[in-house]
Amino acid sequence: QVQLVESGGGSVESGGSLRLSCAASGVTYSRYSMGWFRQAPGKEREGVAVIDSDGRTRYAASVKGRYTISQDNAKKTVYLQMNNLNAEDTAMYYCAASSIGYLPLVPNVYNYWGQGTQVTVSS
Repeated sequence: QVQLVESGGGSVESGGSLRLSCAASGVTYSRYSMGWFRQAPGKEREGVAVIDSDGRTRYAASVKGRYTISQDNAKKTVYLQMNNLNAEDTAMYYCAASSIGYLPLVPNVYNYWGQGTQVTVSS
């Protein structure tokens, strides 16, 4: 059974940084994509960054240059380093896993989701 557990969210001032972690268990895909998504109140869930089993990455335009996704295969953990945060980054952040390896940033192809971790940026 796949289980994804996010951590690292919190409150930070504008311009600050946070690092989110997603501990994965039970993922048996030989090829996969692990994505970070976010959802603000009243808005649709949007993809922000994804990494695949080969270590390739893809970012949404709104976070490119500020966010970095990485993974530690030994720890089965995916990270999202977020720098230069602003109020528009405030949202619930979710980790998700997909057996599709083409780095999708759309949520509907992801099979498993974590519970989310809240990120709040004050201006």
